Amino acid sequence: QVPEKKLKLVMADKDLYKACAVEVKRQIWQDNQALFGDEVSPLLKQYILEKENILFSNDISFLQNFFSPSPKMRRQGEVVQKLTQMIGKNVKLYDMVLQFLRTLFLRTRNVHYCTLRAELLMSLHDLEISEICTVDPCHKFTWCLDACIREKFVDNKRARELQGFLDGVKKGQEQVLGDLSMILCDPFAINTLALSTIRHLQDLVGQDTLPRESPDLLLLLRMLSLGQGAWDMIDSQVFKEPKMEAELITRFLPLLMSFVVDDHTFTVDQKLPSEEKGPIPYPSAIPEAFTKFLQENRIACEIGLYYILHITKQRNKNAFLRLLPALVETFSDLAFNDIFLHLLTGNLTLLSDEFALEEFCTSLFDGFFLTACSRKENVHRHVLRLLLHLHHKVAPAKLESLQKALEPTKQSGEAVKELYNQLSEKLELRKPNPAEVTETPSMELPLPTVPTPASR
Repeated sequence: QVPEKKLKLVMADKDLYKACAVEVKRQIWQDNQALFGDEVSPLLKQYILEKENILFSNDISFLQNFFSPSPKMRRQGEVVQKLTQMIGKNVKLYDMVLQFLRTLFLRTRNVHYCTLRAELLMSLHDLEISEICTVDPCHKFTWCLDACIREKFVDNKRARELQGFLDGVKKGQEQVLGDLSMILCDPFAINTLALSTIRHLQDLVGQDTLPRESPDLLLLLRMLSLGQGAWDMIDSQVFKEPKMEAELITRFLPLLMSFVVDDHTFTVDQKLPSEEKGPIPYPSAIPEAFTKFLQENRIACEIGLYYILHITKQRNKNAFLRLLPALVETFSDLAFNDIFLHLLTGNLTLLSDEFALEEFCTSLFDGFFLTACSRKENVHRHVLRLLLHLHHKVAPAKLESLQKALEPTKQSGEAVKELYNQLSEKLELRKPNPAEVTETPSMELPLPTVPTPASR
């Protein structure tokens, strides 16, 4: 414990302050929120940047994606370790960091701050810092959820535990819901809850049971709803669980189950002897209700997107092409957010052979990706990432039209230009030998350099 006078002297001398042990700095920080904020701010920026770099990484794979690292491994990251060290056992500093995270989440709506909120608490848990863990009312809930995230599934026993924590929020302590909702808004939590929901729905199809009759499924929806409502709850400071729309359970989920049944029926039909019947086409119409739910209901949209990821991972081309048009207009443009596009591009590598087919490429690129490229730079980046990975599979004529459509504009950011140049270089290397190309140089050269109205 350093006397107040000496702390002031240390603060007045920049070099002395820099050379200080972290134990001394903690004493300065706890009465100096602005100074502590200056120290923490670059770390938080670095954290967000690292998350975004993973989402936009050029390595596309369905095996290794954003959600692959285990929670324990993620907590070993530089930023979490540094923050843990800065906080030590100091509850006041821990509260300050949480306040920074809440404020930044409110200001930016960036869900990675929610991940950091959970990672930080669990990092202190790993070090058995009971001074902080015992005073954070979210500790046991986060610990239990962390185990589910590790398994990528919420089993029945843990579901009961989580439900107990939610039901145990007492009158007068409703503010805890704000923190719990932020922990449930962590993309790793949402991913686990959504994957568990899809698995439950498949089980229900096998058991001939309706969603409303499954308490475990209803709990998953309740937690998804809390997580998705985190921003609104913290912004409005009204700490109440969002009301669950009955139609989500009575109409939307049975609709998803009917898609699973369509798949089974089609597969069985294909195996039947075909002497007397013509080929049975895969159902191509999308029920209007499905599209409407994806546009108007956030939870339905999230579950719908995960169902589409699920069928892509199963290499179910028919089901994928059937539901793809519903993604063009979704609640808050969720189908164009980075996490979904990162997972989708990874799963699409499993359907790589389909990229040779004109019909598949037209549905995927013209019907989905290109509808948003011009207004959403992130979508432009994800398409270029995908093509860098799979361009050799795409038919040459289609590739040429895509190259034109994806040409960066003056407003495009550096990342898009860089990816486009990488793609152009790869395509240049694949062109037929130069002897054939030199016959018509005058036609070939001016095109890329002179923008014409048609190419805009």
